[in-house]
Amino acid sequence: MSRIYIPLLLLFLFIMEGIAYDFIPAAVLQKDWLFIANWAFIFLILMALFYDLEHTYYSVLAAIIIGLMRDIIYTDIIGVYMFAYGLVIYFIHGLRKVLHANFLVTLLLVISGLVLVDSGVSFVYYSIGINNMSIINYLSYRILPTLGYNLIAFFALYPIFKKQFLKWSEQRFASKGS
Repeated sequence: MSRIYIPLLLLFLFIMEGIAYDFIPAAVLQKDWLFIANWAFIFLILMALFYDLEHTYYSVLAAIIIGLMRDIIYTDIIGVYMFAYGLVIYFIHGLRKVLHANFLVTLLLVISGLVLVDSGVSFVYYSIGINNMSIINYLSYRILPTLGYNLIAFFALYPIFKKQFLKWSEQRFASKGS
């Protein structure tokens, strides 16, 4: 069943990112903060930590697909999010071999993953002249609000999907004898 549920949940979170801006109160929007919803990316981090085995890379493949979808639908440049999502999820997948995936480690990996993806994408956009935000404005008006917004989503997604991913992983990979 995980073969059906995981892509559907990932697609649902990706679609919800598109309307996530509507959930932010109007008083907060007047402060010129930029909120970038990365709920599907958080789901991918949880998938990399709790679903994939050391030799399976379903989360990396899903990250590349979701990143490409994000590039096609939300941005003008194809490949930026695809590369950033795929690279960061691959990095996190590799770190799970060294780190024990508990709540604190997962929280730190989510924070570092969000910072890496957002700063990498912003750096590419700055390099080609699309984004001209100074580093101070970037830190205060984009990365901090984005982190806060996505951490709220993480605190909602973690308790639900940690146990579910472990269960789906056991069902999927135990039957193969892996």
